Amino acid sequence: MLQVSYIRENKEKVLERLAVKNFKQPELVEEIISLDEERRQTQSQLDSVSAEANSIAKQIGDLMRQGKKAEAEVLKAKTPVLKEQVKTLSDKLTALEEEQLNKTIQLPNLPHSSVPEGKTPEENETIFEHGEKPSLTQKLPHWELAAKYDIIDFELGNKIAGAGFPVYKGKGAKLQRALINFFLDHAEAAGYREMQPPVVVNEASGFGTGQLPDKEGQMYHVGIDNLYLIPTAEVPVTNLYRDVIVKEDELPIKNCAYTPCFRREAGSYGAHVRGLNRLHQFDKVEIVQIAHPDSSYAVLEEMSAYVQSLLQKLELPYRVLRLCGGDMSFTSSLTYDMEVWCAAQERWLEVSSVSNFETFQSNRLKLRFKGKEGKPQLPHTLNGSALALPRIVATLLENNQTEKGIKIPSALVPYTKFEWID
Repeated sequence: MLQVSYIRENKEKVLERLAVKNFKQPELVEEIISLDEERRQTQSQLDSVSAEANSIAKQIGDLMRQGKKAEAEVLKAKTPVLKEQVKTLSDKLTALEEEQLNKTIQLPNLPHSSVPEGKTPEENETIFEHGEKPSLTQKLPHWELAAKYDIIDFELGNKIAGAGFPVYKGKGAKLQRALINFFLDHAEAAGYREMQPPVVVNEASGFGTGQLPDKEGQMYHVGIDNLYLIPTAEVPVTNLYRDVIVKEDELPIKNCAYTPCFRREAGSYGAHVRGLNRLHQFDKVEIVQIAHPDSSYAVLEEMSAYVQSLLQKLELPYRVLRLCGGDMSFTSSLTYDMEVWCAAQERWLEVSSVSNFETFQSNRLKLRFKGKEGKPQLPHTLNGSALALPRIVATLLENNQTEKGIKIPSALVPYTKFEWID
């Protein structure tokens, strides 16, 4: 959530940056500023009337102690009027604050100055590419390989739960477990503290990281308990610091977590979502950092380099994209997407997004740190997929297929305990 003070003091810049995200309601900015002016005036009036009421109450007490009851009664006659004014102004202030909040949470985060303009994924900027695309003697897509080697069963998952909930079997299940441990071990070696958070969150947590009220249609909702299945570990891990003041010398705070993730993906259909390409339930290791505002973009580059190192260890050709304004999330200031080349499908598949949210989440979370002057400040929050498993598995299967079987990358063999799926 943008800070109202920043909106008020930087109106033209806010409008300019919102335009890069193709925001369709720029009039909200003026409405928020007008509401804030009225709110501040009302607050000033309330403070003045409350001060007068407190002063009269003190005078009445002094007069009563002095035995001047008649004079005290004169002042008491003013009290009901002041109380009514206080109530009226308090009610007005509450209504203005609620209206201002409801409008402010409709504004997306402002994109960083480096974010390119654009409306579609085709306008994202490729900033780096690594590795050679493999040349295959056979090109079976991963869903055919999964059936051939009996390692993933999409039909069985459909029977149990529905489309988008696969069952992993034998070496397919072991590959999943191996990748999770591989990613967690490397995250720990990179200085991330492993957490095991709940996989359901309440509304306050969803609001804190920006999933609510923007993405409720994409989340599974447990109606009786009013809880949401998490779309990513970002939500519970970042919310560990909701309503917390951290020490400046603790920054950056680095956490990681493995969780299953749940996404409704409403409206997703077609060949591009076949097999593991898009699921309703999937496994992912997430990295989350809380950083000082002065260093958060250096932290973002560090996180991007770390995710790329995982892809290199898995011997996967990949590219890094800087997302354009129209393809960015509601909450992000700058996002890098990592895509791997899936050889049998002959297409790039996104496997990670690494983002800096600046103060957008910390403002909603009421997460602060105390600077050298002792004044509370908002830190920057960042997160990234390190990594999401489904498309990694899809690419490993497709890119490493041979007539003998599927070769496991050497870095992963100590975790799988086997070199081939055959």
